[in-house]
Amino acid sequence: MHEELKEIAHLLPEMPGVYQFFDINDVIIYIGKAKNLRKRVLSYFTKDHDNVKLRILVRRIRRIEHIVLNTEMDAFLLENSLIKKYQPRYNVLLKDDKTYPWICVKNEPFPRIYLTRTTVKDGSEYFGPFTSGNMVKSLLDFLCKTYYIRTCSLNLLENKIKEKKFKSCLEFQLENCKAPCANLQTTEDYNTAVQQIRYILKGNIKEAIIFFKNQMSEFASLYKFEEAENAKRKMLLLENYQSKSMVVNISINNVDVFSIVSDEKSAFVNYFKVIQGTIIQSYLLEIKKRLNETALELLQMGIVEIRCKFNSSSEEIIVPFDIELTIDNTTITVPKKGDKKRLLELSEKNARYFQIERQKREEKDTSVNSNEKLLRTIQADLHLPRLPKHIECFDNSNLQGTNPVAACVVFRNAKPQKSEYRKFNIKTVEGIDDYASMREILFRRYSRMISENITLPDLIVIDGGKGQLKAACETLQKLNIHEKVSIISIAKRLEEIFAPNDSLPLYINKNSQTLKVIQHLRNEAHRFGISFHRDKRSKEFTKSILDEIDGIGEKTVQKLFEHYKTIDEIKAASLEELSKIIDIKKATIVYRFFKFG
Repeated sequence: MHEELKEIAHLLPEMPGVYQFFDINDVIIYIGKAKNLRKRVLSYFTKDHDNVKLRILVRRIRRIEHIVLNTEMDAFLLENSLIKKYQPRYNVLLKDDKTYPWICVKNEPFPRIYLTRTTVKDGSEYFGPFTSGNMVKSLLDFLCKTYYIRTCSLNLLENKIKEKKFKSCLEFQLENCKAPCANLQTTEDYNTAVQQIRYILKGNIKEAIIFFKNQMSEFASLYKFEEAENAKRKMLLLENYQSKSMVVNISINNVDVFSIVSDEKSAFVNYFKVIQGTIIQSYLLEIKKRLNETALELLQMGIVEIRCKFNSSSEEIIVPFDIELTIDNTTITVPKKGDKKRLLELSEKNARYFQIERQKREEKDTSVNSNEKLLRTIQADLHLPRLPKHIECFDNSNLQGTNPVAACVVFRNAKPQKSEYRKFNIKTVEGIDDYASMREILFRRYSRMISENITLPDLIVIDGGKGQLKAACETLQKLNIHEKVSIISIAKRLEEIFAPNDSLPLYINKNSQTLKVIQHLRNEAHRFGISFHRDKRSKEFTKSILDEIDGIGEKTVQKLFEHYKTIDEIKAASLEELSKIIDIKKATIVYRFFKFG
């Protein structure tokens, strides 16, 4: 099951978002956020987890859903909202719930502006939520000092001000407030400042950043470094700030958002349920096309299906274009700008990513089917009892009996797995004896696999003719695995393929995929073996040359080869160059050896 989930995770976009894990009963058991959905979700299935509760969580996952978002902050906020709604079991165990701060513009005469973690339906405006309390405080500090917003909680009714019920306080003396309470600031002047603050809270914070930047420079010029550092901290907080979340807007309530993307075969309708400014539900419906249905027809079909499925009675539906549906007590909105437009764009983004994931999955399934077809062709051509998903090929390599080595290459699903390739030094055979060498490496390879309980290959391919095949079969019989593993050989000269107990070669079409795979195996084994043999001969040659130099030990040789890559470079080096690498006495010995013998 986890392999299937891992494949699904591989298809997720590398975008910020929220993911949900469901158990066997299709109940949400965990909700998480991610800066990169693919990497985060994959980590659950590719890492060994020390936390026992986390291991239990992973074992219980049966289905994954996700919502793509625009920023990591949006992911924070949506995760928070969904956890509060669904209260998944493992979120309680693995993390604490959290309430994010808002900035409130109070609905009152001479509105106060302050931080709050609760929202009240009294006509006040709420901006946020924010992921950093410190950032909110910095922003409020700027707003209050720049626009002289009052911080008192007096009820500044017009009649009380005219009756001079209030007196200016210390904040007025400190020039932090213009004292509207004492009728020293007009309502129009104060409301103009509040309107500018609303503008900033909706996203235009450039002015605030410039303010703190200038303040930092001014303090620094006066050598007030502590104050300058404080101004710099506030500036950086604001630079990292995103004042407007596309996920949450408290003014949008009881709304269904529908979007649609389509291709030649299918249409994908994405649905968001928004309650009190929060996305509390996301769903995607795939509709298979039968005739030449239009996007309008498919969207209307999707809206009816989804609203019935979730028994929705929302008072407003947001869609990307005009539709012909008439729903009682429900407004149809096609937004052109603003928060509703951004919600629609976010819905469309999720539909598009689902479409891309589906296409990738279909391509992968097509690739798997094509691969399985190839394996079945190989099985039929070679008369094998099982599908050759795991094939190993062996090749011997030697030069006039010196440095005998062997190579084993591994193919899985007809593709090379280079991390599983293995090299062998021939240990028990003297001189040129390919048959004995083949017996040795096969015995070493498969006796170890048997002892370590590693799954044996479905097919073994030997690079050679009848003689090498016979030697290999004797080894398999000795290990008592000759009935568990199929084996063939391929002779170089005529590309003939031999099977055990058959004096005649198998006749396979020279252009067949089966022969191409076997040739690929043989060529890989030959290349890998030759490369190993060449490296070994080079090392042996180097060792024999340097061993002849009296007075030169292993440490000196190591120093030389850390600087020079080959014997030829050492030969070409001058005495002065060598003495920079090793001491002059040993440099002289090496120099004279190569120059004068």
